Amino acid sequence: MMRKVLLLGAGKIGSLITCMLADSGDYEVHVGTLETQEADKLVAELKLNHIRVFQFDAQDDNALDQLMAKEKYAAVISGLPYFCNIRVANAAARHDCNYFDLTEDVEVTRHVQKLAEGRRNVFMPQCGLAPGFISIVAHDLMTHFDELDTVKMRVGALPVNPNNVLKYSLTWSTDGLINEYGNTCYGIEDGELVALRPLEGYETISLDGVLYEAFNTSGGLGTLAETYDGRVRDLNYKTMRYPGHCDEIKLLMNDLRLNDDRDTLKRILENAIPRTMQDVVLIYVAVSGRQQGALMEENYVNKVYPQCIAGKTWSSIQVTTASGICAVMDMVLDHVGDYHGFVTQEQIKLADFLVNRFGKHYNGDRRHGCV
Repeated sequence: MMRKVLLLGAGKIGSLITCMLADSGDYEVHVGTLETQEADKLVAELKLNHIRVFQFDAQDDNALDQLMAKEKYAAVISGLPYFCNIRVANAAARHDCNYFDLTEDVEVTRHVQKLAEGRRNVFMPQCGLAPGFISIVAHDLMTHFDELDTVKMRVGALPVNPNNVLKYSLTWSTDGLINEYGNTCYGIEDGELVALRPLEGYETISLDGVLYEAFNTSGGLGTLAETYDGRVRDLNYKTMRYPGHCDEIKLLMNDLRLNDDRDTLKRILENAIPRTMQDVVLIYVAVSGRQQGALMEENYVNKVYPQCIAGKTWSSIQVTTASGICAVMDMVLDHVGDYHGFVTQEQIKLADFLVNRFGKHYNGDRRHGCV
C-alpha cells in the first residue's frame, strides 16, 4: 500500500526528497511550501507522479492542525530551517504522526526528545548527513571495540574547484551553516561531557593526497555524546574545509562580531559566495580502542559526488542529505512496531542503511550527472 507523507519545505533538499520518494513508486508525497512555482516546475520537468504541491505556511498552527487531521499521514518530514521545526514537531505530537527532520540545532533536538517521552509514534530528528549518517557510521565502528578510547567524526561539503578567498561555495542552508559556525559545540574529553567553542580545535587532515583543515562546529555529533557518556575517553565532531577557510570565518564572525548580527552575515555570504553543483562530500571517521587487549584503530572514509536521480543531476550535499532522511524514514516505517518515541541515528544499523534503496546513494564512486 502506498504511504502518504507530508513534506514541509521544497528547497534544495526538499526537492530531492520529493523526487526520491515519488520515484520509488511507494510514496505519495504532499509538498507544502510558501513558494510553489519551483516545485511545480520540477514535477512537470521530471514527469513525476504521486506528488501534490500546494501553498502552505508551516508557521500557521491552525492550518497545520487541519491538514494533519484531515489526511492522516504516515509521516511528516520537515525540510524547513531549524527554527521552524519545533512548531512542526508539536503538531506531529498532537496528531500522533511520525516525525522526521534535518535539524543540526541542539536546542531543537532537546525539545523534540522531551516531546517524544512516553509516545508511541516516532520522533526522529537529525536525519541528514551530519548530524545523521555520520552518527550511524561512528556507532557501527564503535561496536567493534571492547573498550573505546578516541572517536573522531569529520565531514566536509566542499566545491571540487574552489576559487574564492573562503575556498567555499554555498552548498546548503546559509542559516544552518551560520548556526553550526556560531553555536556551542559538545563533545567528550577525558571521559567528561564538555561544551566546546565553535571554530576552535583546529587540526589538519590529508585524504588522498589533499590537505584539509578541520575545526569544531555545532550539531554534527547528534546524540552520540549522550549515548556514549561514560564509555569513551574522547569523542568529537569537526567540519572539514580547505586550508584558510577557518581564519576567514573567524574574521567575519568573531573579529567583526557578525555572530551577533547573523542577518547581516547571511546577506554578505549569499551576495558574495557562489553556489555550485560541482561539489564533493567528504566523510571520515576514526575510532581507536582495545580489541582483545590490543590497541587498535578502524576508519571509514568516503567521498560522494553529484549523481543522476529521477532524470536530474543533483549536488553531492543534496544527495547525501536527502538520501539520509529518506533511508531512515523508509527503514523505520518498514518496521514501525520496533520504534517509538525518540529515535536516534545510532539505532540504525549501517549495513541495513547501505542496502536500503535510498541509502545506496552513499555506496561507491558515482561521480557523474545525467547524460
